[in-house]
Amino acid sequence: MALTVEPLSGETLADALPALAHLRITVFRDWPYLYDGTLAYEQDYLERFARSNSAVIVAARDAGDIVGVATASPLREHTENFAALFRGRGFDPDRIFYFGESVLLPAYRGRRVGHLFFDHREAHARRIGGFTHCAFCGVVRAVHHPARPTTYVPLDGFWAKRGYVKQAGMLGSYSWRDVGDTEETKKPMQFWMRLL
Repeated sequence: MALTVEPLSGETLADALPALAHLRITVFRDWPYLYDGTLAYEQDYLERFARSNSAVIVAARDAGDIVGVATASPLREHTENFAALFRGRGFDPDRIFYFGESVLLPAYRGRRVGHLFFDHREAHARRIGGFTHCAFCGVVRAVHHPARPTTYVPLDGFWAKRGYVKQAGMLGSYSWRDVGDTEETKKPMQFWMRLL
C-alpha cells in the first residue's frame, strides 16, 4: 500500500489518538526538542484538537500504520498566551491560523510528506475562512549544545521555500522536561509566518 497523507476525523480520529500520542513522544524525543513527554499529557493535548470544529489533524500512513502527524488550529484555540506577540507586531490574533507541529518518523523523511502536511493545513485554514496568515514556531537551541548531532540540518530552508518568513525577535516560549533532566525548563520558540 502506498504512503497516504490525509486529515483524520470522526471515529477514525478517535481510534488514532493513542498512536498519535506515541508518535509525538517518539519523534520529539530526538534533537532539537529532546522532549521527555508523557502519554497522559499527549492524549489530553490531542483530544483538545479532536474536540475542536476548527482544528485539523493530518496523518501520514504506511499500510495503515501512522508514521507522521501534523496539527493546526486557530491561534486563540491553541495558545492564547501568544496573542500579545502578534498584537505587538500589528497582527490580529483572531486572524492567525497556528500550526502546532509536524512529526514524522525518520524513515519517511525526504518523501514530500512535510509539503503535504503544510498543503493540508493551509487548505483547511482557507476553507474555514477569516484568516490572513499561517504561523508556527520552532525551538531555539544553542549552536554548540552538547546533544546537537553533527549531521543536523535545520529546517529553515524548507520553511522558507514554503513562503514562511522568520519573524526577527518574535519569540514565545514553552516549558517541558528535556531527556535526562528532572525539571521542566522554559524554551524559546521562534515564530515563522506567511500570508494565507
